[in-house]
Amino acid sequence: MPSPHITRIPILPFGMVNCHLLTGANGCVLVDAGLPGAEHKIGRALKRQGLSFHDIKLIVITHAHVDHAGSAARLRALSGAPIVAHAGDLDYYQQKKRMHFCATGWFGHVFLRMGLILQPYTPFTPDVLLQAGEGMDLAPYGLDGCVRHTPGHTAGSLSVQLACGDVMVGDLLASGVLLGGIVHTGQAIRPPFEDDPHAVAGALQHMVDAGMQRFYMGHGGPLPAHEVARHAQTLRKLPTRQGTAQCC
Repeated sequence: MPSPHITRIPILPFGMVNCHLLTGANGCVLVDAGLPGAEHKIGRALKRQGLSFHDIKLIVITHAHVDHAGSAARLRALSGAPIVAHAGDLDYYQQKKRMHFCATGWFGHVFLRMGLILQPYTPFTPDVLLQAGEGMDLAPYGLDGCVRHTPGHTAGSLSVQLACGDVMVGDLLASGVLLGGIVHTGQAIRPPFEDDPHAVAGALQHMVDAGMQRFYMGHGGPLPAHEVARHAQTLRKLPTRQGTAQCC
């Protein structure tokens, strides 16, 4: 099966918030839905490729933060595509509970006070709800790859791993300086929030060991495997529960 074409769709400038469109022979898989209202930018990205919302065959939401799930319900309505997500974040997708946020540093605290991450979005129930350790084959959607549960950023974080060695990891890591990276974009950093850095380290290293070569993310990127492996080793050196010590 040919490797898909990967299109990074910037929802905010400078790579601060990204969605990714994976285009294969039989249509597209959209990874993440961006902030509320992001469907307009996603629609324009589709149009530039001669596509429409109806070419989206599946929507994968990597986790329940508003900058990844905010337009999911609207995009499902526009495309008719099912949403796949993980049960670990279900209460947040349904807006039954307020998410907690474990700041990784000063920027996380500032970002939280700004309130953007707390913005509500239209609740939804995923059409395909993966459970702990479950995966999903993407062959029925025209892609040689799978969706896998990779917790750590949130309990229900997912990654999309392709046979060609590309992987969409949501917020398992970020790059550069501040959100998305204006400079030093080739350097991996922790995102503003992270539930369990040791779990993230294990998930990232497992993907490197499995042969993933290029890591696409929601903020900045992409990054090569050697930089991701370096970041995983840095996370392993953090004290246990470092990321959960300042949760709000």
